[in-house]
Amino acid sequence: MSNEIKPTSKSLKPWEIESVLDSRKLKAQLEATALTNLHDPQEMRKRTLDLVHGALFRGRMIAQERLESGANGLETARLLSEVQNIVVRTLYEFVSTSVFSDLTPADDEKLVLMAVGGYGRNVLAPSSDIDLLFLRNSKETPWASAVVEYVLYMLWDMGLKVGHAFRTIDECIKIGKEDLNTQTALLDARYLCGDKDFGQQFKDRFQHDIVKGNEVKFIHDKLEERDRRHAKQGDNRYVVEPNVKEGKGALRDLQTLYWLVKYSYGGWYLEDILSESKVFTVEEGKIFQRAGEFLWTVRCHLHYITGRAEDRLSFDLQPEIAKRMGFEDEGNRLGVERFMKRYFLEAKAVGSLTRILCAKLEATQQKSKSSLMDFFQLDFSNKVLHNGFEMQSGRLSISDEGFFEEHPIEMLRLFDLAQENKADIHPVALSAVTRSLSAFKDRHRTSQDAIDIFLKLLTETEKPGPSLRLMNESDLLGRMVPEFGDIVAQTQFNMYHHYTVDEHTIKAVEAIAEIERGDAEWFPFGSQVFGRIQNKRALYLAMLLHDTGKGLGDQQVEGAITSMRASKRLGIGDKEAELIAWLVRNHLEMSDCAQKRDLSDPRTISQFVDRVKTLERLNLLLVLTAADIKAVGPGIWNGWKGQLLRELYESSAAALKQDRRDEGDVADDLDLRAEDVKFTLSKRRDDIPALLLEMDNHYWSSQQENELEWHIEALSNAASETVIATRLRGATESVELLVATKDRAGLFADIVGSISHEGATIASAQIHTTSNGGVLDLFILKDDEGRMFGQGDENRLERLKDNLTEAIQNELDPSKQSDRMRPGRSAVFVVDPDIIFDNSGSADFTLLEITGKERIGLLYDIAVLLADAGIRIQSAHVGCYGERIHDVFYVQDADGNKLVDPELTEKLASDMLDILTRNEGSGPRTPAKALSTARSAESF
Repeated sequence: MSNEIKPTSKSLKPWEIESVLDSRKLKAQLEATALTNLHDPQEMRKRTLDLVHGALFRGRMIAQERLESGANGLETARLLSEVQNIVVRTLYEFVSTSVFSDLTPADDEKLVLMAVGGYGRNVLAPSSDIDLLFLRNSKETPWASAVVEYVLYMLWDMGLKVGHAFRTIDECIKIGKEDLNTQTALLDARYLCGDKDFGQQFKDRFQHDIVKGNEVKFIHDKLEERDRRHAKQGDNRYVVEPNVKEGKGALRDLQTLYWLVKYSYGGWYLEDILSESKVFTVEEGKIFQRAGEFLWTVRCHLHYITGRAEDRLSFDLQPEIAKRMGFEDEGNRLGVERFMKRYFLEAKAVGSLTRILCAKLEATQQKSKSSLMDFFQLDFSNKVLHNGFEMQSGRLSISDEGFFEEHPIEMLRLFDLAQENKADIHPVALSAVTRSLSAFKDRHRTSQDAIDIFLKLLTETEKPGPSLRLMNESDLLGRMVPEFGDIVAQTQFNMYHHYTVDEHTIKAVEAIAEIERGDAEWFPFGSQVFGRIQNKRALYLAMLLHDTGKGLGDQQVEGAITSMRASKRLGIGDKEAELIAWLVRNHLEMSDCAQKRDLSDPRTISQFVDRVKTLERLNLLLVLTAADIKAVGPGIWNGWKGQLLRELYESSAAALKQDRRDEGDVADDLDLRAEDVKFTLSKRRDDIPALLLEMDNHYWSSQQENELEWHIEALSNAASETVIATRLRGATESVELLVATKDRAGLFADIVGSISHEGATIASAQIHTTSNGGVLDLFILKDDEGRMFGQGDENRLERLKDNLTEAIQNELDPSKQSDRMRPGRSAVFVVDPDIIFDNSGSADFTLLEITGKERIGLLYDIAVLLADAGIRIQSAHVGCYGERIHDVFYVQDADGNKLVDPELTEKLASDMLDILTRNEGSGPRTPAKALSTARSAESF
């Protein structure tokens, strides 16, 4: 059986395009127009424009209808190009022969019209530019200039975006040699109309003067250009709002493959090139075709939906395109998530094809005097003494391309040897892994040799990320750990997670390795704790498997099951496997507790310690949690979250070390700590403000020493009853806001509203009151991107202080609050509102948990509602997870009791749901829940 790719149609058949747009009819109509309006050039032009524009419009509409009826995007792009071909050719021929009848070309004058760029490849997206090259053989003449100008203005008047050049062949060759983009555009040049022999002369000159002997440099320059483009796009094919044209693994990468093959092996059409060059097998050719059809389909839908050349597959467009392409909800998976998984699998396939092509090209170049690798500075000193492997051009490779077929486990050894020798892996070896995967069977993944190599790569490699990423790109990682393979390219349709599940997992493993090496400047405390960990292997395996339950139901429950199964297959003992499963089952608990609970409340610590039970689990959970948050995406981790995790860790560790886990014991410890802090501080300072001395132990046990010092300084220097102070905390990447004043009804709501008006978001809030009516409110502020609010802009903080002063003294003007939804992408998301009253999470307070869709002014509306209902807020823990908020308030009724009255909670829940569903239509409302037992916060 031949491995050649069988050619497919390079363009539509004549009868196919004539059924869409009858070129003979259009030509006849234009000729009739010329005869009818021979002496009226303006009317002739108007009528000509109507005819060609109408023909183009009809053709485009038919292409859109076919796409929406199920045609793939590659067919659509070719149809659009053919429609454009007919319009341009007919127009050019009409203009050159009929419009300027009084002008004639010189006897030896030649003019040809070529399509270049993407249009030259005979594919055209709905809103793409068309690039044209008018080739002449001499200086500009009146006839040629008139024809070119008339054609261009007609195309512009049709609303087309036209890139054009009017040059001689010599000019094209000169510029092509100097500029890579021009050279690439000319590589795609395709004859449209005019002097065909002259067009062929250009092709021959281009091949002889530019291509011949320049193959190696072009490949090098084109791959460098690709790398720069990837870097600009984020150098990651798994970002959840990818660019379908320029992103990693997207259409431009497919086009780069086409250019490299065309330049190296000759030919003009992709199908012919692939067939003649024998670069890819039949199956790989099908993968290439499938990826092209899918990506073109997505791009065409993008352009039609937006009505412009939009290539970013943003959240607000994903559901509609998924629907148009037939991706429906299945079980726990949304149709849009299934669609995006398919997208990333195709992007991944493009990466595999690129490696295969690079291996083929390099093998070809090594046979010639000039090697592609002459452009790289490589270390040739490394030696690999292992059967079947060798060093080629300073990189680890294999001596026989069939080696992995006969020895599948050696695919794992490839990555291990690369790590040991600090060597890059040769494209030949990487492509051999991809092509040999079918040989890697169940018996191989359960062999002790394979397990030992894999666990070494995961847990004993200084920087495991690059190896794991390459193993994942080649699908070997999913073969070795099928549970991981199930989450490859999986997405979650929300604005919180920035990467696919598999890419997030690898980044999280990288974060653990950073912590272990002591390189995690973002969380140095984690490195201190890592030194106390006894079960490092369990930590790395738990991280690798922590999200394998996604898409199966309850993420944590299902993840514990899949991780146990994977651990057993890897030969992990029962005790360690149970620890791994426990970590996966509870990998969200520490983050939830730190960010959504009052860490000064004894029951918070008691319940958390009761769940963790041992110091080893606590150590593991801290590192696991920090790495997991860090890997969610840029800007998600910050110093404030690290501080919260550290506070929870230290309080829990103290309870575990002293074996004082009962709530009463924890409360006693916190009271003792409060009294000790107050006593120590009073001995050192005699200027503690009266407001602070009136605070209960809850205040004193919840503050760090540096915070107390700041509070004293701010209050001691006060010139009025109301004190507003801020300070920038680089360690926690946050702004701390202190507000001290006399309490009154609605005060918290007015403060929150004023903060919101200035564009700050509240990460956390503590409300401390005295029996004399004094209040001290403490806030942690961020900007909308999770960064330090007001950093580098002192005026912004001063404006905040001024507005707060006015709001406290005169109450907030409600007109300053807005009910607008956050603009743009969030509108597409649906978040079911949820209200929970939990009376088990604290001895003295009801925990009011609120989940809903984020919008501007939401927290203010909630605070106003609670104030109007006479609800007292002890602390607020505010979190925004993309488009979703999860806020927790520690509250009491007006008499200082928990909220136990059913009528009160029912009324509060109803009013709260009205607020949460404002601007969201009148969809189904989720009834509030009352809990009497401890509840883990919902995971995101």
